[in-house]
Amino acid sequence: MFFGKEKKERDSYGIIGLGRFGYALAESLAESGAELLVIDRDEEKVRAAREFTENAVVIHSMDKKTLKDTGIQNCDVAVVCIGENMEFSILTTLNLVSFGIPTVIAKATSKEHGEILSRLGAEVVYPERDMAIRLANRLENSKVLDFIQLSEQINISKLQVPHNFIGKSIEESGIRPKFGLNVIAIENSGQVEEIIKPSYVFRDGDVLIVSGNKENVLRLAGEE
Repeated sequence: MFFGKEKKERDSYGIIGLGRFGYALAESLAESGAELLVIDRDEEKVRAAREFTENAVVIHSMDKKTLKDTGIQNCDVAVVCIGENMEFSILTTLNLVSFGIPTVIAKATSKEHGEILSRLGAEVVYPERDMAIRLANRLENSKVLDFIQLSEQINISKLQVPHNFIGKSIEESGIRPKFGLNVIAIENSGQVEEIIKPSYVFRDGDVLIVSGNKENVLRLAGEE
């Protein structure tokens, strides 16, 4: 067994599949100091992953016994980053869910693929679709610097403060009653303020981080 049940101060993660998405995810988790196990069939990819984690394992089968031998069942979160082979993805997800891992997340490449993974008990992510949505929203309005869709109704967006808001307080700007948006943080010159009062006066260079629906974000971004 590669990955044990030792007492942990933080969550441990198992990543299966070291394609572009899986490798980037594993590398980012490793950089944050997370306890990490990575698995792939490609020896070259696993060898590269050993640059940032000792727990990198080559296995050629995703059957229950082989997976269990890696110790992935001891992880708090397991992420299936296999997308190109739907059958392989579904079987691996099914086996991980059967281990009773608290959180199983699986990458899907289509709506149908995602529905199957969801029925198996996995949380489903669509990396390519989500990146496309974020890019489309940035292209739709150049003033929106970033965009994360949490649900059909709620988004978190990052945008430059409208010019006519500068010198006005949040309360005076009417950003909530007029646009239906909440300011959750403000960034300026590399400094981020997370506790925002209605009396905060907007300054030149402010970048607003707001929550609300897409239409209202675009209305705000259209302000001069």
